[in-house]
Amino acid sequence: MNIYHDRDATLAPLQGKKIAILGYGSQGHAHALNLRDSGMDVRVGLRADSASRKKAEAAGLRVVDTATAAREADVVMMLVPDEQGAEIYEGDVGPGSGRATSSPSATGSTSTTRRSSRPPT
Repeated sequence: MNIYHDRDATLAPLQGKKIAILGYGSQGHAHALNLRDSGMDVRVGLRADSASRKKAEAAGLRVVDTATAAREADVVMMLVPDEQGAEIYEGDVGPGSGRATSSPSATGSTSTTRRSSRPPT
């Protein structure tokens, strides 16, 4: 088993990039705060009616709608509930992420059910 530590990683590939975290639940808030605290340029993409909007704003994060976040970002991280992933990707991320060079997600549900039109990487 390999154990990795901070000294084994570098933020260099993300420096100078605009990062969009879509979703602010158990994973989204951790990613957004960690990246922000590491000096990265982070915005959180949420629906206008999201219950998490006030939490993200209270944490001092820039909060915009998901389409704006995707359009502005070089890196888009999908951390939304599985059942919303395909709709958000097809409606907001895919059409608006022309500048994004990376679009990782933290779940395989959307891509394995073939509900997303995300091109293979």
